[in-house]
Amino acid sequence: MGPGVLTGPFPRRDGVLHGGSHRLDALAEEFGTPLYVYDLDAVEGAYRRLLDAFAGVPLDVAYSVKANGALAVLHRLASLGAGADIVSEGELFRALRAGIPAHRIVFAGVAKSEAEMEAALRAGIRAFNVESAGELERLDGVAERLGVVAPFAVRVNPDVLSPTPHEYTRTGHASTKFGVGPDEALELYARARARPTLKAVGVDAHIGSQIREVEPFVQALARLETVVHGLRAQGEALEFLDMGGGFGVAYEPGVEPSDHGGTLDLRTLARELGPRVRALGLRLILEPGRSIVGEAGVMLTRVEIVKRSGDKVFVVVDGGMTELIRPSHYGGYHHIEPVVARPDPQGPVVVDVVGPICETGDFLARDRALALPRPGDLLAVRTAGAYGFTMASNYNARRRPAEAAVSGDRVELIRARESLDDLIRGERMPFDDLATPPS
Repeated sequence: MGPGVLTGPFPRRDGVLHGGSHRLDALAEEFGTPLYVYDLDAVEGAYRRLLDAFAGVPLDVAYSVKANGALAVLHRLASLGAGADIVSEGELFRALRAGIPAHRIVFAGVAKSEAEMEAALRAGIRAFNVESAGELERLDGVAERLGVVAPFAVRVNPDVLSPTPHEYTRTGHASTKFGVGPDEALELYARARARPTLKAVGVDAHIGSQIREVEPFVQALARLETVVHGLRAQGEALEFLDMGGGFGVAYEPGVEPSDHGGTLDLRTLARELGPRVRALGLRLILEPGRSIVGEAGVMLTRVEIVKRSGDKVFVVVDGGMTELIRPSHYGGYHHIEPVVARPDPQGPVVVDVVGPICETGDFLARDRALALPRPGDLLAVRTAGAYGFTMASNYNARRRPAEAAVSGDRVELIRARESLDDLIRGERMPFDDLATPPS
């Protein structure tokens, strides 16, 4: 694919990729590389498209913070009325700091600690999505100790095998660690009715990530409807049905929604789910993450060396698996293109785009046809707004990258690049008195 085949965020103007009105090469010069750049207007656009698709459905959006927890991103979504789907006390802290009200926050995850439960109860969150009998008992105990009532929904595992690109992202089938089966869910609700410190407010499910077909969601809803009807027969008053998120986006250029690798068709999803949720008399909660921020982010990385080894050509860049682990961990594809296009009389060359980390698994692309860059050239790694910086690490004692955001004509550095002192913050070197001096 040649330069400029993608539309949407980060268009190419006069041969140069832009974020908003800003040249990406200018941002790289100002803030350094590797650098994440987010288009907050694109984030808002994706959020509004979701609301438009589900118009007429009583909907609450709980943005999945794990996809991208940048405060600037969360703050923009908070201003639009979004809630949050969190999986840790740290994400609770981030969501609240960014202005998302506690009553719009749902807390997921298979191993919430007592400290995390206590923090969330004190904050007054909307609900805990409970994933096991042991977690329900723990929540009951914490609520009793605090003298409060804990709102909860049981995460039902509907045993739906979602066709996602990688086995790690399939969470709705019986052999995963997530949720409980429908029968056990009904037992947990019955157990909770005997406890004054527990209040059932909904039913929850989440069947995977990067799902591009509607049918798995329809299958999951059918299982959840059975649970809801069973609870209603037992006199349970519920407020919401949480169908999770995992809506797929297109990582490859020029892919239509109906094609393999395409974007989930939200309007079709709404047509299938909306009437059935309305018939249940419940509010629908959706937990999108990637579909809101994925295309709204790009990672900029600079070419260090072009190396030939036998028949292989390696383009070695300054960003790798410590900045973007999806290619190594999930086999994820990201479109890569030069920030500044230049004439290429030779045509594309098949290369591996690799990082500087001391691991063979450190790569951003394998066997990729690219116009051969030169050392110093700047590359843009597309669709990097989700599960990019949020999964970054300090492996090899590398400093995590900077993040910038654009909105219209404005650009701001929203996270400074880590310093060397940041790498050792909190560490100590005790036991000097026990050390043996060198001879």
